[in-house]
Amino acid sequence: MKRLIAGTAPFAFSVAGRAALLTSVIGAGLLAATAGANAQSIRVWSGYPELAPFYEHVAEGMKAEYPDIDVTVEAIALREHERRVALGITSGESAEVLELATSIAARYLENGLLATPPADVTAFVKDPANFGAYFVDAASYDGTVYGVPLFRGQSALYYNTEMLAAAGLDGPPTTMAEFDSYSDALTQRDGNGNPTVSGWSLRLSGGGAGITEKFWINMFQHGGEILVPAGEGKWKANLASDAGVAALAQYLGNLYTTKTVTVEMPADAEAFEREQTAMFIRESWVIGDIAAKAPGLSYATTTLPRGSIVNPVQLYVAGEGEQADAAWKFALATQKPENLLWLLDNVGWLPNRTGLDYSDILAKTPALEAFVSYPDSYEFFSTPAIGPIDEVMTRTASALEAAFANPDLAGDNDAIRSYLEGVDGEINSLLSREGLLGE
Repeated sequence: MKRLIAGTAPFAFSVAGRAALLTSVIGAGLLAATAGANAQSIRVWSGYPELAPFYEHVAEGMKAEYPDIDVTVEAIALREHERRVALGITSGESAEVLELATSIAARYLENGLLATPPADVTAFVKDPANFGAYFVDAASYDGTVYGVPLFRGQSALYYNTEMLAAAGLDGPPTTMAEFDSYSDALTQRDGNGNPTVSGWSLRLSGGGAGITEKFWINMFQHGGEILVPAGEGKWKANLASDAGVAALAQYLGNLYTTKTVTVEMPADAEAFEREQTAMFIRESWVIGDIAAKAPGLSYATTTLPRGSIVNPVQLYVAGEGEQADAAWKFALATQKPENLLWLLDNVGWLPNRTGLDYSDILAKTPALEAFVSYPDSYEFFSTPAIGPIDEVMTRTASALEAAFANPDLAGDNDAIRSYLEGVDGEINSLLSREGLLGE
């Protein structure tokens, strides 16, 4: 399994007829020079270089049924991909198959720039035997299906099983209150009582969006979200809610009351792999990272108390006519169970389709259980697909970092609420500027 990092250097394949992209694309090498006169050529644009082998695998499997469809895969780093799509769609030079997250696709759907699928594709996506309602909604705009759900990022709790056993803890925490008690019990300290191994690694510094996203995940477990709907197409900030206060109080309690973690301590996957923390919340890519960097680590994963953030990605089609028809055939081919299982087993992204038999993969990689097997009551959420979301995330992160550095807030929920009301005001001003603020 490969670590899933947008921005990884692209593979070096050449792509005929695409000289302008030679320095940045992955060519699948499937557009044969001897293709017949009736061959239909399509391109797949991806923002994840590690997915190129998957798309090539799908294209290879299509040859028997569709020998006249030739597929070229062009996969580059995510931000470059998003810029490429913007330029390609507006100039009419887009690839036929576009891999896009819901939040990115929205801007093109608003302007009618992506194709509506044929009836068989719509029926396939809407079939509850294939996709849950959350993923159908993610692939739709204004009630109409436009994309074929493909994969997602999703979070779970990683915990060191040996550390839990040494602390006398039987199984992972299942409530947010238990997260606190477990964190206290799992923290290892020096002679002065200072933590040397954190009980629970919290995202306290680093990239702005990451701080906000991880806080949002914890706030969700307490029953709320940073932004909430406030009318048709409108939003408002919700940090000063009971859930937001509880989440920030939990961070500050671990920092300054029980002192299970510090801002300076090693954090995230690297700390977990080096056994410098006992628990942390992260996506499925960590499983492959552990296999590569700490294969002897004793650990397991479990679902979060309420649910997880997910970042659903779909395949959309641009264009019309025979090329569009071929593109939809490719999109449906990705959905064959054997292809989606190949995706999980070889790349590590989580398929969005339901009803897949993961038993063979789970036998080899049991840590994936928390990502593919969850209770029916488990809830998913995503950050809103609005234009200023990056600015919202960055500003919120800056405010949270300042709060994490203020010990005077710890244990004072009234002060925490007052502080978060100020943050809400700043975010709401931003939303108002963009015409997105609701009541």
